[in-house]
Amino acid sequence: MNRRDFNRICSSMVASATAIGSLPIAHAASERVTYNKSQLLNENKKLLSPETLIPGEPYLFFYPFITTPCFLIDLGNQTNADKKSLSDKDGNNYLWHGGVGPNKSVVAYSAICTHKMSHPAREISFINYRHEKTAYFSREGKSEERSQVISCCSERSVYDPRDGARVLSGPASQPLASIDIEYDEVTGAFYAIGSYGGDMYEKFFEKFGFRAGIEHRVSDPKKLAGDTAVVRKVVDYSGQVIKC
Repeated sequence: MNRRDFNRICSSMVASATAIGSLPIAHAASERVTYNKSQLLNENKKLLSPETLIPGEPYLFFYPFITTPCFLIDLGNQTNADKKSLSDKDGNNYLWHGGVGPNKSVVAYSAICTHKMSHPAREISFINYRHEKTAYFSREGKSEERSQVISCCSERSVYDPRDGARVLSGPASQPLASIDIEYDEVTGAFYAIGSYGGDMYEKFFEKFGFRAGIEHRVSDPKKLAGDTAVVRKVVDYSGQVIKC
């Protein structure tokens, strides 16, 4: 990015900062919110079908806003439950819908940690999915080791993507927000259609909005995702992925 583009983006963001406020991000944490319907595409902007996804490989896309990162993961086998009851940090209950796709194995979550909002960035990511066995301490202080977890190495919060991203370990106060994914059995297409659970969008924009605008080269980091969202491997987006 050259200096002129940098100055233009910064000026546009400052000018629009007070004009934003009508977007649907102020809502009860447990409420399911419908956003723009975005078809998930591969990096070549072609159909992302179940056969495209590598089981165990974490992917990244941006939804429901153009700067809010989300994980897309094919766990390889059916998730634990359909419509699992979970709760946010305020005790509001909501139902997790389970996996989608031919094997009910594809899940999507906000990639913003619910503790201090660590998230994948261009330079580095402290949060990622671990398909291999990973060691951690449970909330009861017991040493655990299991595969298929989302681990945040910033403060060692660990989430269970097979069970609505509920918290297994660490200081996180609630599960990761779930991204509502619709699967078309006829075309094999995936669509992001909404978000539910305790999301961190407002806090994310308050703390990281300016930086996110620079990173994504946009003047409005709160702009809603469009009709499509490109999916790429996390390792292809972040220059360094930390494992712990």
